[in-house]
Amino acid sequence: MDGAASAFWSKLVLKSESSVALRPCVTGTVTVFASLLLAGAILAQESKIAVEVKTVSILATVRDKHGKIVSDLSKDAFQVEEDGRPQTIDYFACESDLPLRLGLLVDTSLSQRRVLEQERNASFSFLDKLLRPEKDVSSIVQFDFDVTLLQDFTSSRPRLQAALQKLETPQMDTQGAGGGGPHPRGGGGHGRGGGTHLYDAVWLASDELMSKQKGRKAIIVLSDGVDHGSKETLADAIEAAQRADTVVYSILFADKEGYGNYHGGGMGPYGGHGGRYPQQQHVDGKKILEQISRLTGGRLFEVSKKETVDKIYADIEEELRNQYNLGYTPGKDLSPGYHKIHLSTLNKDLKVQARDGYYSGPQAGASASR
Repeated sequence: MDGAASAFWSKLVLKSESSVALRPCVTGTVTVFASLLLAGAILAQESKIAVEVKTVSILATVRDKHGKIVSDLSKDAFQVEEDGRPQTIDYFACESDLPLRLGLLVDTSLSQRRVLEQERNASFSFLDKLLRPEKDVSSIVQFDFDVTLLQDFTSSRPRLQAALQKLETPQMDTQGAGGGGPHPRGGGGHGRGGGTHLYDAVWLASDELMSKQKGRKAIIVLSDGVDHGSKETLADAIEAAQRADTVVYSILFADKEGYGNYHGGGMGPYGGHGGRYPQQQHVDGKKILEQISRLTGGRLFEVSKKETVDKIYADIEEELRNQYNLGYTPGKDLSPGYHKIHLSTLNKDLKVQARDGYYSGPQAGASASR
């Protein structure tokens, strides 16, 4: 990771551990006139904030009963409800040309070591075809016991390729455990292969990367879906993506041979505790990835002999190039918290893929998973 990326991620980690309010600082002599101007500017800004009304934006993909994408619908073909109440669509566009901000999150825990080269090659081919110069950008993050920003947003093919080349699984020592340091957000106790911080990766990418971007935003997660050791919960990760207006696509790459016969600092859900967990503690990674994607408006894909990662990337590319962007303004009496969205078409034979809802008001911490 280069110096700029390292400095950015260090700042990210510090910000996630403590909330710091920035306040204006005035030094030297300030005249009464200048003070009045400053006070007036602050009051004007506060008034502007007080009357600001949130516009809810929804990215949607529509398919017919055969699963084929439908990309020629008009605004009048859609209807949207919030918490069961009909809403008026204020904005509508077919967003095949809107700039794309894409985050690629790659699971590099030891359970993925046998498929990593496949993921690396397919990912670069996908980015090379998808990203339009001077318009689309991508960032690359790897996660295992740690979450590491390998490349901040860029459209540079050489930089993205160099970042993908840095993807690597943790190295195990002769005792079967790695020598990694503490969790970047205050954890620790895991060897360099003894954790898979999936939830932390989605949370950090959403809250610290995607929330600062404008336009169409999507995250692609390549993982077996099993989290072990995250500080954030699954609900936290989903909420962060929803607040950042980010769609999450999941590519389930479950290598059944990936866990092997390691012990001690083993892989995925079995590492770091000197052996395998009891069978009843097994986590269904597929269901986890499906939930993250469904609630943010994305899709789950599963790699198989018929569904190769290259084919899956082609399907994701098609979706990203054929989306509808709809917007509406909720009532001024909007209460803080989570609000359910239901987007549909008048043609009941069509299926709409869109996010489940959104949050209004400040983040209140972990919430129950829906």
